Amino acid sequence: MRVVLAEDLFLLRDGLVRMLEAFDFEIAAAVGSGPELTRALAELAPDVAVVDVRLPPSHTDEGLQCALAARRARPGLPVLVLSQHVEQLYARELLADGAGGVGYLLKDRVFDAEQFIDAVRRVAAGGTAMDPQVIQQLLARRQGDGRPLGRLTPRELEVLELMAQGRSNAAIAGQLVVTERAIAKHTSNIFQKLGLDVSDDDNRRVLAVLAYLDQGRRKGS
Repeated sequence: MRVVLAEDLFLLRDGLVRMLEAFDFEIAAAVGSGPELTRALAELAPDVAVVDVRLPPSHTDEGLQCALAARRARPGLPVLVLSQHVEQLYARELLADGAGGVGYLLKDRVFDAEQFIDAVRRVAAGGTAMDPQVIQQLLARRQGDGRPLGRLTPRELEVLELMAQGRSNAAIAGQLVVTERAIAKHTSNIFQKLGLDVSDDDNRRVLAVLAYLDQGRRKGS
């Protein structure tokens, strides 16, 4: 599996390269700036891109903008964002385009190699890998604003957050210590209140929810 990695800090970039190689990933390129990332994604066609949000020269949202441009040129390119920050505007656009695997992890909440490697593999396979704090921030702006998300109960919001992390109904039931049947009922209520069709595919459920939230942001802007 070929990886393009973008991280401007040398020691962290080198450590990530060594970790990925130890788990049999091939590093197609390891770069430290936005222009380098743009070239690598265009020329090397990796299986997955692992990118930091803030890269030179702007040190703002260069990494996410490069990832979005690459996905427009190559729809479905799997992208895992690894950052210290949640850039809500571009993160919503990345997560809501409905094409290919996506993930967003916070650096200070990745606690072991297995967690990170599992996220890379899941995204490369077309799935999702979302940090709960990222989901909370993305959902928070939709609460209490009169839109359908505000009609969800606290338990439904909790289930929605876990759904958005890519959890199955069985996994959600296990974490909340309730029956899977109860989660299925909550899920049905959530999709009904959000005006979304229920899907058995976990990844599509997540992308549908995030696409809805992104659509609401665009209409409200």
